[in-house]
Amino acid sequence: MQAIANALRGQDSDHFQEAVRVLDIIIRQNAAKQGCLLVRQSFFHNNPRNFIELGGGVLGCRDVSTTMIVKPGPVLNFLMENQNVKTPYQIDWNKDAKNLKVETYASKMEYKITGLSDKPCKQQTFFLKSKGGQDGDGEEITVYEYFAQHKHMQLRDSADFPCINVGKPKKPSYFPLELCNLVSLQRYTKALSNLQRASLVEKSRQKPQERMSTLRDALKSSKYEADMMLHSSGISIGTEFMQVEGRVLSAPRLKVGNGEDFSPRNGRWNFNNKKLVEPVKLEHWAVVNFSARCDVRFLVNTMIKCGGMKGISINPPFDVFEESIQNRRESALSRVEKMFEYIKSKLPGPPQFLLCILPERKNSDIYGPWKRKNLSDVGIVTQCIAPTKVNDQYITNVLLKINTKLDGTNSLLMVEHSPSLPFGFQVPTLILGMDVSHGSPGRSDVPSIAASRKWPLISLPSCSSVLNHQKELLLDFYTTSKNRKPEQIIIFRDGVSESQFNQVLNVELDQIIEACKFLDESWCPKFMVIIAQKNHHTKFFSGTIIDNKVCHPKNNDFYLCSHAGMIGTTRPTHYHVLYDELGFSADDLQELVHSFIICVSILVYQRSTTAISVVAPVCYAHLAAAQMSQFIKFDEISETASSQGGSGGVTVAGAVPVQELPRLHESVVNSMFFC
Repeated sequence: MQAIANALRGQDSDHFQEAVRVLDIIIRQNAAKQGCLLVRQSFFHNNPRNFIELGGGVLGCRDVSTTMIVKPGPVLNFLMENQNVKTPYQIDWNKDAKNLKVETYASKMEYKITGLSDKPCKQQTFFLKSKGGQDGDGEEITVYEYFAQHKHMQLRDSADFPCINVGKPKKPSYFPLELCNLVSLQRYTKALSNLQRASLVEKSRQKPQERMSTLRDALKSSKYEADMMLHSSGISIGTEFMQVEGRVLSAPRLKVGNGEDFSPRNGRWNFNNKKLVEPVKLEHWAVVNFSARCDVRFLVNTMIKCGGMKGISINPPFDVFEESIQNRRESALSRVEKMFEYIKSKLPGPPQFLLCILPERKNSDIYGPWKRKNLSDVGIVTQCIAPTKVNDQYITNVLLKINTKLDGTNSLLMVEHSPSLPFGFQVPTLILGMDVSHGSPGRSDVPSIAASRKWPLISLPSCSSVLNHQKELLLDFYTTSKNRKPEQIIIFRDGVSESQFNQVLNVELDQIIEACKFLDESWCPKFMVIIAQKNHHTKFFSGTIIDNKVCHPKNNDFYLCSHAGMIGTTRPTHYHVLYDELGFSADDLQELVHSFIICVSILVYQRSTTAISVVAPVCYAHLAAAQMSQFIKFDEISETASSQGGSGGVTVAGAVPVQELPRLHESVVNSMFFC
């Protein structure tokens, strides 16, 4: 514990990380002894009051955080619920419950399911040894007969269904399904359906007082004061919440159209009775409809009406391209290709914009191929929607995205129009947001950078899809900032842990410095590197800046709750300043992040009218990376390309090479295509 105490006092400590790991192990052991489910840094008690029904045989287990678990009870019930069937005869037995743990009525013991029998319970046989007989004495008997004759149990619900195997491949051990119950606190790791996800979000919300009560209950049930390991180690766990000092920074004023300005309240605002700063004209456009349920005429009329209210002039669409019924049975890629053939045969030339109506609201398999075809192959700006209810508010939010994609501006900060720029921005300053969208196993991660352009209007980004395209961003800034090179470059990096901080400095920063030298050997801009972390367990009960007690005693780090949590506690973003050549004081830096990064795109984050939780450059980079990952989602990537990166691979922060991504079409490369 001395190593931890030294670190808290700001003294160098060689064994701090090891000491924290040991402390973590001791606390996890305490939870394990109580039968808790351990999930990374969280643990969940077996308390039915904490279970929330999600449907499909899945429960949410809500403790301090929430995870998904298999609904305990009869295995047959779980299989029917999970597969959404009404009788056991409709169960697809190929989708078995392998690796789940069951408790049997017969023995009251716990087993792990290793598979299912090949034959139904009435036909599945095994060799039953004779009691007291020699090896080889016995008979072949069915599982059904064994339980009827030897256990005096008449099976009703599972005689015609496979048995559960809890043995080894060469030495099976069978139980009838109806005698097996799934034990509690087993993680459910498969993807949730849209309805399950929505139910999880809705039911796992907690108001601040509920959250505090849950935390106190968890502390009581953990019984740390009775843990002999903690006691013998000289460790006691406090029972009260830590109180820290914080500051609330006022929100800057926003500028909208017609010279109006206003102040957001509680992290929210709207465009009711307001016009956009720079609305676009939507002249040559069309609607593409993959959905059979959408009233396109009402949708278009509402768009034209709402656009006029916001200052966007919208002509009627050139045409509405309806997908033919027979094409809906084909693959997503084929559907997109056939739709584009149809579009090209009708349109006189490339449209300014395509509005695409998807058949499903979430995870439509058309989305990836459609975006790639538009943005990489033909260079057309597109907006995808899947409306369940069309009203003015919904259409206004869609128009905010469309206006941004077509190089319009929705709102700006008043300070961007003031005679003098704030501290730190008197010289040309480039702001980069960097993130990686992590691919599924066997697929490449997708790195991305978003950058500010048109200095001093730092709220307008462009984007590059991979890290070795920094030169394009530097040239874009040079062009849009009246041929001035940035004298300062501020980098916000998301998605890295403390163990990767050195890789960010030694690899990624070096790559950007090399890009500067490649363009001009004498060019030496000053740099600042800031890590933005959301993957932590610290939560606050108000929107503040915290830079004491729960922060590092020596390093320059702080927590910022920039967004308004509508309900419950808020997870702040934890900012670490890794590298600083700009000389900001702590107060200046926090004001910078809040007013000119967070609020520039929290409040001038062109997609929405709600404050977001992380700096906008990072958020833009995340959106761009996620969009690019959709491009390659349907590509067939060979094992060679996955493992070796192919001939055009790039390396991100010391990671394995990743596949060269599709290039954006030159017509959209400088647009906010990812909004």
